[in-house]
Amino acid sequence: MKVLALIGSPRRGGNTELLVDQILRGCGSRGDGTEKLRLYDIGIEACIDCRRCKKGDFSCALMDGMQEVYPKLEEADLIVFGTPIYWYGPTGKMKLFIDRLRPYIASGKLRGKAGVVAAPSEEGPGCCGPLMEMFRMSFDYLGMEFAGSILARAYEKGEVGEDAEEMNRAYELGRSL
Repeated sequence: MKVLALIGSPRRGGNTELLVDQILRGCGSRGDGTEKLRLYDIGIEACIDCRRCKKGDFSCALMDGMQEVYPKLEEADLIVFGTPIYWYGPTGKMKLFIDRLRPYIASGKLRGKAGVVAAPSEEGPGCCGPLMEMFRMSFDYLGMEFAGSILARAYEKGEVGEDAEEMNRAYELGRSL
């Protein structure tokens, strides 16, 4: 199985990345191939609603960093979406990324793939409802399967790494997929 992880946090080595790394370690323990992309390192422009992606070859008209990401998404069997909670939703960069998944609505090329969400927040899992609803609806729209989530309480950089229970849950989620 090929696993692609997308880090939507601007903070390198922060709580989001620690959780996603544990999920990837769990996946890797089974011999799965894993790859991690940091969205803040990729130039992603906002969707311009030109609708080119809805016809022909279903490709996006914007020539930015997403052109390198699209083939990776298509090759992956499992996609891990990691984002801290910003105002009860994803970071701006993760939202830009999700908006640019529009070509897959018409092409169906993500249909049947599994999606996982990793989201740390200062308030803990109780504040993650709007984020999780957005991901569940997006996965449904794309024909993806929701395969699980890790919603952890963490705020200061690296704080979740001190929580052995959360780190183990993330590892076990990856191992179980």
